[in-house]
Amino acid sequence: MNKIITTPLTEETIKELHTGDMVRITGIIYSARDAAHKKLVELIDKGEELPFDLNGNVIYYLGPTPAREGQVIGSAGPTTSSRMDKYTPVLLSLGLKGMIGKGRRSPEVIETIKKEKAVYFAAVGGAGALLSKRIKQSKVIAFDELGTEAVREMYVEDFPAIVAIDIYGNDIYQRD
Repeated sequence: MNKIITTPLTEETIKELHTGDMVRITGIIYSARDAAHKKLVELIDKGEELPFDLNGNVIYYLGPTPAREGQVIGSAGPTTSSRMDKYTPVLLSLGLKGMIGKGRRSPEVIETIKKEKAVYFAAVGGAGALLSKRIKQSKVIAFDELGTEAVREMYVEDFPAIVAIDIYGNDIYQRD
């Protein structure tokens, strides 16, 4: 089933999402890969302010290629999500509601998704050029020194994804 959703995500929206649903996401999302996740958790550990509010927001596990002239962003395909698993539970506990990536998640992350009522979306790997066309605005907001792994605030329109793990713990990677 195709569902149109907007960010920030609400609990009502997340309750209606089920593993296997095709979604189109519109709104602000943030990019962050493993190096940025490490820095975010270090800020949390120090009691410092994060560069964006986690509440209801979505992080896309993305390290885009440089934009060509006239483009908002370069190729924008997902990276392997398991690289963020050691950082994900703390971010979910602080209000993060959605993640976009590719591949399986650890049992601890799945349990935290259920506990915190969040959702994990899968984007199609290898489709970075196509996905980049759904990103209408992009600006670096933190950790510029990380280059392509810097945190970006992005406005997306009709960004295609699949619900891979829902709040009920259903996991598309465990289906028959």
